[in-house]
Amino acid sequence: MAEDKLRVICGPTAAGKSAVAMELCVWSGAAIISADSRQVYCYFDVGTAKPSREDCARVTHYGIDVAEPTERYSAARWESEAIEWMESAGEIEKDFVVVGGTGLYIKALVNPLFPAPELAVVKRERLTQELEQMSLGDLRRWCRVLDPPRAHLGRTQLARAIETALLTGLRISDLHAEHNAAMAVENGQQQATYLVVDPGEPLQARIEIRVDAMLREGWADEVRELIRTVPADAPAWKASGYTVMREHIEGRLDLSSARERIIIETRQYAKRQRTWFRHQLPQGAVTHLNPDDSGALARAREWWEKAE
Repeated sequence: MAEDKLRVICGPTAAGKSAVAMELCVWSGAAIISADSRQVYCYFDVGTAKPSREDCARVTHYGIDVAEPTERYSAARWESEAIEWMESAGEIEKDFVVVGGTGLYIKALVNPLFPAPELAVVKRERLTQELEQMSLGDLRRWCRVLDPPRAHLGRTQLARAIETALLTGLRISDLHAEHNAAMAVENGQQQATYLVVDPGEPLQARIEIRVDAMLREGWADEVRELIRTVPADAPAWKASGYTVMREHIEGRLDLSSARERIIIETRQYAKRQRTWFRHQLPQGAVTHLNPDDSGALARAREWWEKAE
């Protein structure tokens, strides 16, 4: 597997990557391996923009509805199962492409994750409570002292780096480097080619259009039913927009306000995704695609064929 060229279609939410992937897979006969941390959960359908039954009938999909809402689904688990899905696609003589916006999943597949050190539970709980009270700026300042290479990351990664450094005396950045070096010696490194789908400024409008479409398609009814069957602390509720929709269904927020908050949250999420793809992908292996360009499909097919 390490010698194969891995095709990855990624980009921010609502950019149009799924539509591009569908076109390519209908054309090539390939399967889609979803790299979406929200679509792994059963029953959370409308608000995660899962592929329709018609799409799944046209193109084989893996990585959809593979976990119960109450399960904690990690990047390490996805990476392990993604390898199995690739093998399953091979067994039915299908090519495949990884499609999604969850950067950590993609990175886990290309550069397998290292086994994180265990942290003392009680001490970590106390430290976590303190870190949650800190501003993002304060977390960055702490991380610049304790683990500088990770100081540019998001709040969750910053907290994890600080916790690891304080509770184990080890730097996550050093552990990553040691693990990657060992993996490179043992297995070689998975080569990948990336098609980053992003329409640019029109993404703002695309997000608004998508949210409105989800509301028309019955997102509120879906959440109303989920409230009856899924515990409030289930990990699946963390999917973008679902907490806000819960507030609306429970009468704490009117629909107009809920809509605006979801649009803002989604735009912020898309901004974080863009930042991740810009800094984490090897730019020499990236092809950028504006899905609104007249020659987008031809350019996507050219990218596909170059990966062979």
